Amino acid sequence: MRLAIPATVAVERPRPSWQGSLANFIPRLVVAPTFLGMLVFIYGYVIWTGVLSLTDSRFLPTYNFVGFVQYEKLFENERWLVACTNLAVFGGLFILISLVIGVVLAIFLDQRIRQEGALRTIYLYPMALSFIVTGTAWRWMLDPGLGLEKLMHDMGFTSFSFDWIVDPEMAIYTLVIAAVWQSSGFVMALFLAGLRGVDNSIVQAAQIDGAPITKIYVRIILPALRPVFFSAIVILAHIAIKSFDLIMAMTAGGPGYATDMPATFMYAHSFTRSQIGLGSASAMLMLAGVLAILVPYLYSELRKRDHD
Repeated sequence: MRLAIPATVAVERPRPSWQGSLANFIPRLVVAPTFLGMLVFIYGYVIWTGVLSLTDSRFLPTYNFVGFVQYEKLFENERWLVACTNLAVFGGLFILISLVIGVVLAIFLDQRIRQEGALRTIYLYPMALSFIVTGTAWRWMLDPGLGLEKLMHDMGFTSFSFDWIVDPEMAIYTLVIAAVWQSSGFVMALFLAGLRGVDNSIVQAAQIDGAPITKIYVRIILPALRPVFFSAIVILAHIAIKSFDLIMAMTAGGPGYATDMPATFMYAHSFTRSQIGLGSASAMLMLAGVLAILVPYLYSELRKRDHD
């Protein structure tokens, strides 16, 4: 006796309705202008700048390709070397001091003190200002004829002198002061969030063993915040490389070009000295510097996500 095997019944899938297709299409339609704008006005202009850096463009873009001649001229330009040196000094001090102040403030607020919310708001307030406002305010405060020096003279301290902003040897440090004032609160917020995420049981166990609070932070808590350190350094380095508005508002690259940076060098040569090719080459080197910081950071984040 043979068993009858039932034939496979073909189940017809419901066809997607036009409402479902429209629901899938509308989000893409909404995002499309933003995506197109980014593609053209960010990546398109990055590629165009790279092309111009290989040409002998001056007042207007031309497409007479000369290879890497502009890059050779760039490293032979004394002003570019000064700008790179200033960036190293400014960036190193800015990152280091902002990290130290930010960590200290975060540890201070992590003690669950009174009025923590008000203090956190005060420390974070400078980050709400633009670098143009910060630079203008600090320029007024550091101007020998208007700011701190004049105030001390009016109070009777006639021997007091603080003219760093007009001193070619010291002007770069005034930029560090203003940048640290603006960004250290942001670093504090990063580390405060990291401190609040540390397992409290580890701290309690160390306290039971008799470890002082300073050793707990130095040997247990802060080493656990290495990802926060890395993120803060990446963000601060990115700010330092792209610094333009703060410099233009405070010193405009002066006295002379004592506080020139790659960003101000690029602006001056591209738009005021009619050397678009040279300015484009400097812009591409700035991009390379930013990528040298961002790519390792993104790589480490992706590796960590894969391991998780």
